Amino acid sequence: MKIVIVTDAWRPQINGVVNTYLHTAEQLRRRGYEVTLITPNQFSTIPCPTYPEIKLSFTSPRRLFTLLAAAAPHAVHLATEGPLGWAARGACRKVGFGFTTTYHTRFPEYIRVRFPIPLSFTYWVVRTFHNGATRTMAATSELREELNSRGFKNVVPWARGVDTEMFRPCRSPDVQNEEPIFTYMGRVAPEKNIEAFLQLDLPGRKCVIGDGPARAELRRMYPDAHFAGYRQGKELARLLAASAVFVFPSRTDTFGVVQLEAMACGVPVAAYPASGPRELIENGVNGWMDEDLRTAVLKCLDIDRSRCRACAEKFSWQASTEQFLANLEFSQTPFPG
Repeated sequence: MKIVIVTDAWRPQINGVVNTYLHTAEQLRRRGYEVTLITPNQFSTIPCPTYPEIKLSFTSPRRLFTLLAAAAPHAVHLATEGPLGWAARGACRKVGFGFTTTYHTRFPEYIRVRFPIPLSFTYWVVRTFHNGATRTMAATSELREELNSRGFKNVVPWARGVDTEMFRPCRSPDVQNEEPIFTYMGRVAPEKNIEAFLQLDLPGRKCVIGDGPARAELRRMYPDAHFAGYRQGKELARLLAASAVFVFPSRTDTFGVVQLEAMACGVPVAAYPASGPRELIENGVNGWMDEDLRTAVLKCLDIDRSRCRACAEKFSWQASTEQFLANLEFSQTPFPG
């Protein structure tokens, strides 16, 4: 069986969407599926306004139809509501081929941070995109309820996983006697609310792992914080494992795989009681949630790190992929050529 995944987010971007489909495609191939990824790397692109790291593709439904016909998939999944996602949606609807989508990102809220566009309008656009699908996958029960209340149809669960081989406790015993490190990891952008973390009065050092359009300004405003930029693989795991607390200040993330990665390294997570953290964090067990973020951070200092690791081990990319497969719309005949 053949599967096509269409995504506007891909390498060299480093984010939760890219990470999710890298792992999902790998797991699908291990199960014997033939997976084709349609990404911006196959098209001419321009930088996204206010966010040049994101590339917007020049394409059309006709071009996507040609690519889909060449791949001849039995299932099509649209990961994002960008130019590629919309073009693939148009191509599928033209021939009556069913497809699925995932609601990964709160684009209406993210756009509202940058431009004075009413949420009602952007939610109408995004809802129109997803309601053309057979099923729309969403990571948390709270997010699914919210989408249902906004008129999204056929919203189903799709949990995420974590690579517990890569992300594991590897903290040097000497670190325990040093000044604690409080770490944020992810996109460095306004919608991530990173300033709420950087403004905190904490008994240790602050570290920001990642990059994005707000990095230069935040680095200028908070010179005492260490901005490590992008890190990957074992180097990233070591940085996370050396942290005393992982601070997740976002109020808009739909899940936050980085929370699982921190827990897998034995690091408790401090967060606001938003939808993503509420799905993963149990106060006093693997982290702490509080409207006072500083209180949440300080509470995490007393948490047993082995319990954080145990919580992360409940999430695997194998189980995530099984759920993804169950949600796909498979056709007995491939996409028509």
